[in-house]
Amino acid sequence: TTGEKMAGLAPWMQNALKLQMAFGLRLEESLKFRPVVADKGDGIALQASWCKGGRTRSVRVTHPRQRALLDEIAAACGGGSIIPDGMAYKDARKALEYATWQAGISNMHGHRHWYAQWRYQALTGAPSPAAGGKNHANMTKAERAADYRARLAISRELGHNRVEITDTYLGSRFAKGGKS
Repeated sequence: TTGEKMAGLAPWMQNALKLQMAFGLRLEESLKFRPVVADKGDGIALQASWCKGGRTRSVRVTHPRQRALLDEIAAACGGGSIIPDGMAYKDARKALEYATWQAGISNMHGHRHWYAQWRYQALTGAPSPAAGGKNHANMTKAERAADYRARLAISRELGHNRVEITDTYLGSRFAKGGKS
């Protein structure tokens, strides 16, 4: 499992990966994360300089484990970022990519997929199509509405502007052969 593979990584690397899984952060966002700046109590606010496209975003804390993780990371980082003092972002990224590759963690972006699917289940009460749930064609009208609301929320949490992007993380909303 990812948890077992992470055990051999440096604590700062583990924290970066845990942030990705707990909040759907991209690698750059997790490395540049500064708890003293980002932690707003009931959520996190990501700075533009940390995010793809220079767009700020926020993600709510929706589970006690997320809150506990933020507290743990704040204690480890003090006023700094996940990146150890004296290490440049570029060097930290290379070190993390190499260490995860060595540990057998081949797709860190998969942590965003995990987060999206976890949030979908939490928001709709059902697994996403990618996790074995119903596709759009097999949903009731109420399930389709819940699906759309969840995808919209998850899209925003992941820092995307279009709900269609969630198809990559959650599975297509549409049956093969066209829209339903």
